[in-house]
Amino acid sequence: MTTGDDCGTTGGGSKIGPWAIIAAVGVVVALVNATSGIIEGAGDHWIEPVVWEATSAVVIIGMAPLIGMAMRRWPPRADNLALAGAIHFALTIPFSLGHVLAIFVMRETAYWAVGAHYGFFHDNGVALTFLYEWRKDVLSYAAIAAVYYVFQRMAERPPPARPNDDRIEIRDGGAAVFLAAADVLTVEAAGNYIEFHTLARTHLVRGTLAAWEARLATHGFVRVHRSRLVNRARIGAIKPTPAGDFEIVLDTGRAVVGSRRFREALQTGANAR
Repeated sequence: MTTGDDCGTTGGGSKIGPWAIIAAVGVVVALVNATSGIIEGAGDHWIEPVVWEATSAVVIIGMAPLIGMAMRRWPPRADNLALAGAIHFALTIPFSLGHVLAIFVMRETAYWAVGAHYGFFHDNGVALTFLYEWRKDVLSYAAIAAVYYVFQRMAERPPPARPNDDRIEIRDGGAAVFLAAADVLTVEAAGNYIEFHTLARTHLVRGTLAAWEARLATHGFVRVHRSRLVNRARIGAIKPTPAGDFEIVLDTGRAVVGSRRFREALQTGANAR
């Protein structure tokens, strides 16, 4: 079930992915709930609580990577918390529908195999049963999403700066690449990735522009747009535009657009030099 996206490196060099943690916790929760049901006498036979909890755990653990995909597609950020929250809250409905339908089929099949009938919807009807399960599935979705969120933030965190080393260390694919700060022209956001543009090539790195902005400030990079950093040392000219923004011409001749909201910070830094 695990994929390359589900794996993350933790301390000590061992690889423990979010799915593995979710699966382990899910199994423990299922065991606790099943034994509680047996002790409390839930169902007509002790095997029933085991079947109920095992089917639920299998489905939720199996669907967990879908939540991970949703978190990568709509990651909650400081500038989109309301939108991302609304999207993920809405996604709890199909998540719960899938969960309910899957455990219904699995439990009915298990009961049928021993000549019995489960009757999942008989007592409360379809709507009330779904509402009952959905309340719990919202919490399950939130817990799983939180695990994936933590792993995503860990993966996006820039590597620590090396002492007495002016180079910039990035992870391009599976390789560690060391770039001289002077060779980097611009750093730009591209979805959930960051593009490091040099004369030779463009390096694609997973991360956020805000995290790299803090890291690259000491290397002379300044934010000129909500999705772009520029190397001050490579700026050849700054020209105003009719719209009130500005255009930066690099020493290579390439022109990039800057936003008016960042112009003051750029000029302050230039004057400070």
